Amino acid sequence: MAKALNLGLRRALANDPRTLLMGEDIGRLGGVFRVTDGLFAEFGDDRVVDTPLAESGIVGTAIGLALRGYRPVCEIQFDGFVFPAFDQITTQLSRMHYRSQGRLRLPVVIRIPYGGGIGAIEHHSESPEALFAHTPGLRVVSPSTASDAFTMIQQAIASPDPVIFLEPKGRYWEKGDVDLDAPLPAPHGSPTDLDHARVVRPGTDVTVVAYGPTVATALKAAEAAAADGTSIEVVDLRTISPLDTATVAASVRRTGRCVVVHEAPVLYGTGGEVAARITEECFYHLQAPVLRVGGFHTPYPVAKIEHDYLPGLDRLLDAVDRTLAF
Repeated sequence: MAKALNLGLRRALANDPRTLLMGEDIGRLGGVFRVTDGLFAEFGDDRVVDTPLAESGIVGTAIGLALRGYRPVCEIQFDGFVFPAFDQITTQLSRMHYRSQGRLRLPVVIRIPYGGGIGAIEHHSESPEALFAHTPGLRVVSPSTASDAFTMIQQAIASPDPVIFLEPKGRYWEKGDVDLDAPLPAPHGSPTDLDHARVVRPGTDVTVVAYGPTVATALKAAEAAAADGTSIEVVDLRTISPLDTATVAASVRRTGRCVVVHEAPVLYGTGGEVAARITEECFYHLQAPVLRVGGFHTPYPVAKIEHDYLPGLDRLLDAVDRTLAF
């Protein structure tokens, strides 16, 4: 996935001289996770900009650049570092298009490595997606595969709207096929654009909705459940905001049951919004309540016990068993 993102960023830089990258250590170092490796040497320091350690300054500068016609792509080094920029994102970046009655556009992408599973220290394994999804004016997306990462980062940069681009850092090193020659889908209006979820494994008994780092967990659960005769359909949301309710609802109407899984705490999380919408849309099709699986309502724990905190195979399969028991 890290290499796919690198290639997607390279293509965006090559195709549009207005695109530039900004972030801490993204230039000569190539970023902490090497996602921008080699881009500084290829495009120079005016297109791949090493910034001071000041997230509010990074986003504030990107807002100004966007107003002058550029398409800045900001990297927040770790998820927990985004909070100094939270005011710029939620009170400026998200609102200017609305406040200007559509006259101003802010095509800014903010890349955030997020989630756990890498044994990191405090402030390096957060899941803040619900905070941004709750903010009107922001698109919030998260790829789960290398192929989606390659395509979605280019679509995000091409989008006229500000995009919070959440990269599951625990999946950076997972491999997958990527068609580098495939034409890029239109940013909007096509079945594979940023606003559409995807059924990644068909099934008949239960719908499991996931995104980003938990899609792989859902697919593993589906494999394990199949051995016991249970057919799980896995839906990858891909976009958290706006939410593709139609794809999820169509799946739930087929299966009659739904479980939502994410790494963020369950309380007030994305799963609650999915559950509410599915209950409204599919009330007469549901054979059981929509269940949620996620992290516990605590700060992210120390690395030694993070795998007890994260929703794994057993916790997800337990929820599947509970919904089938109704």
